[in-house]
Amino acid sequence: MTKSVLVAGGAGYIGSHVCKTLALAGYTPVTLDNLCTGRRDFVRFGPLVEAAVSDVEAVRRVVKEYAIEAVIDLAGSIEVAESVKNPLKYYENNFAVKIPFLRTLGECGVRAMVFSSTAAVYGEPVSVPIMENHPLLPKNPYGWSKLAYEQMLRDVHLAGGPSWMALRYFNAAGASLDGDIGECHEPESHLIPLACFAALGKTPALNVFGNDYPTEDGTAIRDYIHVMDLASAHVLAVEALLGGAAPAAYNLGNGIGTSIGQVLKCFEAIGHPVPHGFKPRRAGDPTRLVADSNAAKKNLGWTPRYADIEVIIRSAYEWHSKN
Repeated sequence: MTKSVLVAGGAGYIGSHVCKTLALAGYTPVTLDNLCTGRRDFVRFGPLVEAAVSDVEAVRRVVKEYAIEAVIDLAGSIEVAESVKNPLKYYENNFAVKIPFLRTLGECGVRAMVFSSTAAVYGEPVSVPIMENHPLLPKNPYGWSKLAYEQMLRDVHLAGGPSWMALRYFNAAGASLDGDIGECHEPESHLIPLACFAALGKTPALNVFGNDYPTEDGTAIRDYIHVMDLASAHVLAVEALLGGAAPAAYNLGNGIGTSIGQVLKCFEAIGHPVPHGFKPRRAGDPTRLVADSNAAKKNLGWTPRYADIEVIIRSAYEWHSKN
């Protein structure tokens, strides 16, 4: 029998790619999702349990039914700007509702938890590329809510709860290379899909927030990581924890800083120019976020396969052009 892994938020963008990668690796991904932002049609690699993480009876039932030993938690809210306007939503969805979830998993004997964290826990970098021992000082409630959950995982584990790994994502982008699934949020706020929409004429010109950053072209710099590379790290983290690896937080990025201006030039170079204009900076957005992911490469054996920004953009554009 294949091992089953519970994927909370498995109907979302990253969650569905994680489920796809788990299935390709021989696991049965069991999606736990209330579908408030996830898509039912993205759940195609294993069973769906339509419930919230706070539904402790549903959690107990699914853990028992599928003999769950490991959980990947991707459930939560993800919009930085919204977190500044509505912080309580983020502390609730990304932290408070996870308390009964984590308690129930521990009571059910779940051994391993892989948590979807974020580079936002670092705030404005004091050094680039960012290592895991960088000071943790988020600039927005989104980052603080994720950091609070990381701390809870540490404390619960020390008290006898599941072992854990926190994967600190930089900027996930792109779509599965076979065109099966891609990025779809409502509303959408991420750069590459919004650029695809504008290039395809599905929306008006792209708004670029800030062209006065202290960077070469004045636009913010991010580390874009292909979603399938991101997904592969989750499988490795599950395997490491079930194999007895120590709890840890790991950065996931390519170590390549790409400005928004460079992203737009790449779209133009592949024949899909993006109409765009500039708006003031958004509150809570750091100037530069670039990962040092050497720890994940060394300790998990993780190797990104699709680091080229052109590959990331092409996969996204092809998916959006057909969906």
